Amino acid sequence: QVQLVESGGGLVQPGGSLRLSCAASGFDFTYYTMKWHRQAPGKERKWVATISSGYGLTTAYGDSMKGRFTISRDNAKHTVYLRMTSLQPEDTAVYFCNAQRSSEDYWGQGTQVTVFS
Repeated sequence: QVQLVESGGGLVQPGGSLRLSCAASGFDFTYYTMKWHRQAPGKERKWVATISSGYGLTTAYGDSMKGRFTISRDNAKHTVYLRMTSLQPEDTAVYFCNAQRSSEDYWGQGTQVTVFS
């Protein structure tokens, strides 16, 4: 059974940091491209970051995340991470983990991140 379980969300003040984790099981994690997306209240889901399969040598970020967010993966732990720094209220959203390979596309249930002053 495929599972993606996000964790690490919570409440943080502006300028603060969080590290999200996504633990994967039920598929061969190493061969999948991993992504993070987010969805703010009343808005569409938006892509945040991508890391390539294998050693994760290639990463990409949405424009507002560049320089603040870092995606990484640990294949031995079947886990992908999103380190977020300099958080602002507009980063408030549910953050989702996503695994992709060819036509296969798996999603987690999300973890809430709330940035408040």
